[in-house]
Amino acid sequence: MTRTDARPQFQSDPSEPSRVRLEGDWTLATALAVADRLREIPEGVAELDATGIARIDSAGVLQLLRFASRRKLSAEALLFRQDHQALVSTIEDVADDRPPRKRDYGFLAALSRLGERVSENGHEIVALLSFTGENLVKLARMVKEPRRFRAIATVSHMEQVGLDAVPLVILLSYMVGAVIAFLGSTVLRDFGAEIFVVELVSIAFLREFAVLMTAIVLAGRTASAFTAQIGAMKSREEIDAIRTLGLDPVDLLVIPRLIALLVTLPLLTFISMMAGLAGGVTVGAFDLGIPPQMYLARMHDTMEIRHFLVGLSKAPIFALVIGLIGCLQGLQVTGTAQSVGDRTTSSVVQTISLVIILDALAALWFMHMGW
Repeated sequence: MTRTDARPQFQSDPSEPSRVRLEGDWTLATALAVADRLREIPEGVAELDATGIARIDSAGVLQLLRFASRRKLSAEALLFRQDHQALVSTIEDVADDRPPRKRDYGFLAALSRLGERVSENGHEIVALLSFTGENLVKLARMVKEPRRFRAIATVSHMEQVGLDAVPLVILLSYMVGAVIAFLGSTVLRDFGAEIFVVELVSIAFLREFAVLMTAIVLAGRTASAFTAQIGAMKSREEIDAIRTLGLDPVDLLVIPRLIALLVTLPLLTFISMMAGLAGGVTVGAFDLGIPPQMYLARMHDTMEIRHFLVGLSKAPIFALVIGLIGCLQGLQVTGTAQSVGDRTTSSVVQTISLVIILDALAALWFMHMGW
């Protein structure tokens, strides 16, 4: 090919207007001409045939990839020669590592970002619902096929999720119970009704604080761990290896974690209730002049079992939310270390937000039902 023929150019077939064939040299030396040719490609082109390119380097590949991104063309829309494919694959891995553009703080740009986030959140909700349905189906299948149950993995996760979290749950619940009793007493003391601190701490912890605090602790501790563990496996292509072996990653990785949470979170909630009540007893004995025997006797006379059942009934729902979001975010890792970090952060934020929202909705529902 002569130097004249080596100029970057494109040819379009009138019988196939959505396809363009690229020719010439697409290198750093012809970068300006390449940019001109790309601007001349008409709208509506859905496929770029680069098999006619004689020579191409990283600059030419990068220009083509960015052109395809601007035109919103799929990866299959770019056709390269086989001997160019190794270079293209290498450039694709680092094409997104350029410094980010300066953030636009204009109104339209902010509105655009808001729309993108709403759209992304909508996709996340759809993905979570789909993942929930898939896991429920496979849990039902496991009842009919018990051989799919991974007992050793489940017990190991129960130890990590439940037993290892007991000291932290007890400490936080005890301290929060003491704080609630102390703050309640400062208000009730003006009315000479300090004894009602018993009902305040008991109802608050049995109905709301115990299950909510336990869920938030596990959201930050367990959901992030699930995402990081599965995400690391995804980045090392271990998930693909599991599928290659004919195994189901959901049966192997997700369901044992879900079952472990479903078993341990109600138990941790009960422990949190006892620790919170112990914090109230401590403040009553040392600050309010209410002996432990009197405190426990009044709690026995005034508390109803429904408060305990209302709080405990939320635990399985929160366990499903924590487990499903943590595992789903791990499976959505794209293979880079940054993706693992982003998904781990997203997992914690989504889990805590959804737990608080569900708790608020449940509180309103129980209130209107008179429970």
